[in-house]
Amino acid sequence: MKTSQLVEELEELVEQLGYRLRKERGTFRGSSCVLEGDKIVVLNKNHPVEFNIGVLVKLLAEKDLSDIFIKPALRKELEKMWKKRGLKSDNTLMD
Repeated sequence: MKTSQLVEELEELVEQLGYRLRKERGTFRGSSCVLEGDKIVVLNKNHPVEFNIGVLVKLLAEKDLSDIFIKPALRKELEKMWKKRGLKSDNTLMD
């Protein structure tokens, strides 16, 4: 899967979980938070795309994805990235 397509699909998954995605410049690492009741993920535009993919992958590893359709190719990539980063998801990724 191409990096640009992977980023798009990861961002869509995060949005399906109810997060608003923001891309900003600054000296922060990037993460998720709840601000005044709004779930937000902030990615740093100054970081390489691979770093921001890691932020999204880590967030997704912590969430229940059982009620969300995940394309088989994306599911395979997610599981590979979780394994590579030592992230364990308690979720069962189901279509």
